[in-house]
Amino acid sequence: MKTFSVTVLGNSAALPTRTRSLSSQVVNYRERLFLIDCGEGTQMNLKRNKIRTGKIGHIFISHLHGDHFYGLIGLISTFHLQNRKSVLHVYGPEPLEQIIRIQLEASDTRLSYPLAFHTTQSQKPEIIFDDGRMQISTLPLLHRVPTTGFLFSEKPLPRKLMREAADRYGVPLEKFESIRNGDDFTDEEGNLIPNSLLTLDPPSCRSFAYCSDTGYYEPLTGMISGCSLLYHEATFMEDLKEAAREKQHSTAADAARIAAKAGADRLLLGHFSARYDDLQPLLNEARAVFGNSFLAEENVTYEV
Repeated sequence: MKTFSVTVLGNSAALPTRTRSLSSQVVNYRERLFLIDCGEGTQMNLKRNKIRTGKIGHIFISHLHGDHFYGLIGLISTFHLQNRKSVLHVYGPEPLEQIIRIQLEASDTRLSYPLAFHTTQSQKPEIIFDDGRMQISTLPLLHRVPTTGFLFSEKPLPRKLMREAADRYGVPLEKFESIRNGDDFTDEEGNLIPNSLLTLDPPSCRSFAYCSDTGYYEPLTGMISGCSLLYHEATFMEDLKEAAREKQHSTAADAARIAAKAGADRLLLGHFSARYDDLQPLLNEARAVFGNSFLAEENVTYEV
């Protein structure tokens, strides 16, 4: 199958620690790279993972808390110093463009490449990218400032034509496309040949849901139903659930409940409070609710 993976660059909440960086991930889909969030330290971890930053064409910022975007201006500047020429698309809340433009103006920086901003909104899901193979949608989340997650979804592929069967039933070349799209075939004598005799099922579609800062939010489950891989913040444990509710964050158990209700295949826990040196208790808490839970470890790549 074609590449579809996620590399975790940072998994800490609010404050970096000696061993954990701030939020950032890279999605690789068919060797096209998409950066999600860009906390401080993102550039260093891009280098540690030997990720070719020139291949990053789209950056998605979930919300305007510093641990999710304070590294963005530095990365934009680095691209300029490297004499980038290709357009960079940045998606995020409306104030983001002004924030970046002011910093560029203050430093008298005239970028060597076009910078295109796309405003997101957090009221309802919205398709913000579609290249015919994969689409990216926003996911409204429950947080103290306008916040969106992002859903990366493969689009259905055509059915796989069995050439020997097509030849056996006399299917002409001009009918191949419609049969790949699911049509049956009627031969010259009027015999109906079911599509199931001519094609094989395509690979199932994969999807990755990135749910950054959010309180427990059940409407999310319908938006990410059946996702292959879910990343969901797990800032606190259940003993601090009142603090989680107050700050509109989630516990590890909250994340697991969302995964279970959404019918996700796997859950990655992240955005861990700096108060936790040992993350195993958070994983244990989540697995008690949803067994296929894992820690989102920095500098590790996960297949979708």
